[in-house]
Amino acid sequence: MERRSFLRGAVIGTSAAAFGGSLWHGAAFAAPAQPGAGPYGALGAANANGIQLPAGFTSRIIARSGQTVAGTSYTWHNAPDGGACFVDGTGWIYVSNSEINPGGGASAVRFDAAGTITGAYRILSNTRQNCAGGATPWNTWLSCEEVSLGYVYESNPWGGTSYRRDAMGRFKHEAAAADPVRKAIYLTEDETDGCFYRFLPTTWGNLSSGTLQVFKAGTGTSGTFTWQNVPDPDGSPTTTRNQVSGAKRFSGGEGCYYANDTVWFTTKGDNRVWQVNLAAGTYELAYDDSLVSGGAPLTGVDNVTGTSSGDLFVAEDGGNMEICVITPDDIVAPFLRITGQSSSEITGPAFSPDGKRLYFSSQRGTSGSSSGGITYEVTGPFRA
Repeated sequence: MERRSFLRGAVIGTSAAAFGGSLWHGAAFAAPAQPGAGPYGALGAANANGIQLPAGFTSRIIARSGQTVAGTSYTWHNAPDGGACFVDGTGWIYVSNSEINPGGGASAVRFDAAGTITGAYRILSNTRQNCAGGATPWNTWLSCEEVSLGYVYESNPWGGTSYRRDAMGRFKHEAAAADPVRKAIYLTEDETDGCFYRFLPTTWGNLSSGTLQVFKAGTGTSGTFTWQNVPDPDGSPTTTRNQVSGAKRFSGGEGCYYANDTVWFTTKGDNRVWQVNLAAGTYELAYDDSLVSGGAPLTGVDNVTGTSSGDLFVAEDGGNMEICVITPDDIVAPFLRITGQSSSEITGPAFSPDGKRLYFSSQRGTSGSSSGGITYEVTGPFRA
């Protein structure tokens, strides 16, 4: 397969900044990723936070559910889930969803250039089971409701008014990924017979109106695809996934990530990572745990993000509580493992703007309860 690097698009606004990423050309492989030695080496013993990391990497706890974020007066939300980072002057902001119902919403933690926490606050309230989502090139956070007839909400990482984006469809939303080339937002659906969608705004940068389309393809794991309009995005009386004949079914859509002409998304029902080659109009498997040689290092696939080196980082819901890396040459290997939290799941992986810090959460922590969530930061020599 061909893996191109993450192209961080230019962001728009008073704190605008552009991120660069070089184009990575991988070899064309005929099979999904296989286990092998990862680029960061073997995992070491669990550290004081119960995390096994490669040599040269360290971790710290950023926030705990129900407790005040250090240096602030803000109480962190329960069940932390999907997340993303945004530039904030010389620092950055990490946004995190709350997968509880009712209540839901999202919170943010602000960091200065040295990584010191300078603030924490709520950016979205009174929604339902906000699972994953995605960042936009114009510096907003799309927070997705993982409930039947759920909505997508657009929020400001700096706080202020949030907007419900009805035109993006009502279904069991999971994740979103923005494509500035085709001016589209890709959307996953967490149903056992769910679909994969794209939303084409009437005006790029304004999600108040537009067209919702569904991915159409054959029953195989590779081939060509087309898009077709969903007649009634409100999902009533017929659900969006059942309105278009020939819409391709996916078993439990989860994370979604765009990187320069390619979008990847995960399906938890069959432990797969799908790769959609947008320029070529084809799709294939980037990973399938049933097609690996020997034991599968990545199971319970969930949220996904990437780096400028072309590496994908895939979080596990279950499995060994690992974040695994899939490299551009199609090697899959564990990057980190959380110990002592087998009743939890890893959520919200996202890199700081400089690519040197990885944020993520253990949704239920050591307690196995939504009130036990822990949000972490890992720092180290990530590949540029």
